[in-house]
Amino acid sequence: MQIRTIMLAAVGGLALAGCAAKEEAAVAPPPPGSVPGSTAADRDGDGIVDGYYTSDGIYHPYYTPPPPPPPPAPTGTGERG
Repeated sequence: MQIRTIMLAAVGGLALAGCAAKEEAAVAPPPPGSVPGSTAADRDGDGIVDGYYTSDGIYHPYYTPPPPPPPPAPTGTGERG
């Protein structure tokens, strides 16, 4: 008797689950500098995104500008030079 009740509840749950409205999840916009529909890539495993893969599988690295040049060395002339 209990097996019938359990089976009836399971079949009823499955039947009702098929009628449930499915909501689509909101998709976050792509990060700045990438292309919509691309996948972020962390090639060196440091936790920072290095670039992205497009839908055709090509890797596009982000360009990081070189650091500014160091300040000039102090000159030997002056009050104590």
